[in-house]
Order: sequence, then C-alpha cells, then structure tokens
Amino acid sequence: MALVDDVKITIKAGNGGQGGKAFLSIPGSPKVYADGGDGGRGGNIYFQASNNVSDLSQFRFQKVIKGQDGEKGMNKNCTGKNGKDIFVLVPPGTKILDENTKEVFEILDKKPPVLTARGGRAGEGSHNYKPDINNFQLQHEEGGKGEEKKLHLVLKLIADIGLIGFPNAGKSSLLEKLTNANPKIGDYAFTTLEPNLGAMPVRHVLQGNSGGGKIIIADIPGLIEGASKGIGLGIQFLKHIEKTKILVHCIDSQEENPIKSYETVREEFREYSKSLLEKEEIILLTKIDLISEEKLKTQIKLLRKFKKKIMAISIYNEKSINELRITLKKFTLNTILDR
Repeated sequence: MALVDDVKITIKAGNGGQGGKAFLSIPGSPKVYADGGDGGRGGNIYFQASNNVSDLSQFRFQKVIKGQDGEKGMNKNCTGKNGKDIFVLVPPGTKILDENTKEVFEILDKKPPVLTARGGRAGEGSHNYKPDINNFQLQHEEGGKGEEKKLHLVLKLIADIGLIGFPNAGKSSLLEKLTNANPKIGDYAFTTLEPNLGAMPVRHVLQGNSGGGKIIIADIPGLIEGASKGIGLGIQFLKHIEKTKILVHCIDSQEENPIKSYETVREEFREYSKSLLEKEEIILLTKIDLISEEKLKTQIKLLRKFKKKIMAISIYNEKSINELRITLKKFTLNTILDR
C-alpha cells in the first residue's frame, strides 16, 4: 500500500440537541404545564493510538470528520439521546497540530483516548422554565455548537525498516518478496513516488519468539545526488527516511563503483540531517544473480571499509532471502517485543 504520513483534516464535534418546547394542558384546568425535555449533548471526537493502523491513508479522501448531533428534547419531559462519540484510530506516535491555536500533542500507545473536539452542550427544554399563566409563552434553549478544528497530522514513525538506495537498486522487488506488498515495479528512475509499506510476520523464524508480531518495512523512493538540496523529490524522500528505525542500504551489485554509490547517499544524509547517519544500517548487495561469484567477493571486500553488516541477495535465491529475513528480525527484535 502507498504510504500517507502527512495530512490536513477538519474535525467537527456534534451539535447539542435543541431543548423540547412541548406543553401539556389539562381539560377543565386553566393551567398549562411545560413538559419539553432537554436535548442530548453533541458527540465528542477522540483520537486514539492503535497498532492495527500503520499510516494515515484513511484520510486520503476523508478530509472532514463530523461528530453526531444530539437529538432534540421530547414531550413528557423526555431527554433527547446524546450524539455518539467518534474514536479516530491513528498509529502510535502521531503528532497533531491545531492550526488555529498552534497547540501540538502526540497520540501515544497505551494511553487513554485524547478528547480533541468537544460536543455542544444540550439545550434545556421548556420544563426548566416557569410559564406565566396569564401570558403563556413557551421557552426553550438551542443546543450548543460542537467544536470545529483544523488539524495537521504527521506520523513520527512509518516503519521499523526502511529500504534505501539509488533508483533501480531493487528495493520494490525486495519489498514484494519479503512482505505481502504489491509495489509498482519498473526499470526506470522514480517508479516509486511515495513510500510503499509491507508487513513481514515474525512467527516461525526466531526460536523462542514465535508470536504473531510483524515488522513494517517501507520501500523509500530512490535518492539521487543533490537530494538534500531538493533535486528530484529529495527532501520529501529524506523526511520519510527520518521516520524509520533501521536502514537497509540497497546497492545494485552490478555497480562499477559501489563505494561511490554508498558514499553519495551518506553525503546526502549528512547535508540534510546528521541524525540519519546514526541509524542502524545493513548494506545489502542486490541482483547477485546477474554477476559472477568473483565480482561479488570483490564488491563485498570494497564495502567492508564502512564497518557495517554486509549481505548479498537475489530475489530468485530463496536461501539468501530467508537469511535476510532472519537478520532483519534479529535487528528489530526489541521493537517487536515492545508491541
């Protein structure tokens, strides 16, 4: 699925129900009794963290979220029903900016729902007012308006693992092999214009940890030289990389100069934010079915100078893919167990 990690939406809590303006008259009696009940309060809107939601794609087309209005008060002093509260589920760590007040808050895991927009108060019914018998006039109260806010939602973390590297380094094909994702794949630059996500199950791979957790992997669009200065879609791509925990730096094993390929991407990291250089990283040589064993050994030897874990895979070699799966799960074990 294509990733959505930065959206602007409007939320509008429900309006309070109007107070009832009913009255009761008894045959043969001059008295008139007001018996309109109170309205119901408007529904609140809450935001809540959920590990079952991986990004903000639910807001791709739904830009406005409305709470339910409270019902009107009824006769016989019956109160209208309250509007139903709405709970909006977002990934843990989602940051929310109120664009009017500039207040920023974060939706954290294992926390109670956050009341974000309060529903309107209920309008009082006519039973709360004492009518003048000689000049009877029904009185009631309109319900209050629900709060309306314009919010900017940004994901703090999009994935456990980010697949990075130059365009055509085999990232999308690898994501498809490791997970259930179906990214667009093509032999030209910028096939991937926004990150694609996939989930790799943990079970049956690590001994003693056969639970049902999953590792979220993001295929980050390919970087090019000058990305940190905005060339291509560079800044946008680098922002996505910031939101991953571990990096898998994919390098096409057919590259004539893998050192330059690796250092170019790292230099873009350095120019954009040095924090990217501090992330755990695996160097992954891809498409090894297209080169000789001798050339592969040479490539690995060249890359050892960076003192990173180096692996080599082909999507057509199941053994190499399984070894990569096991390594990725070991790297992210603490993350999985925290869920």
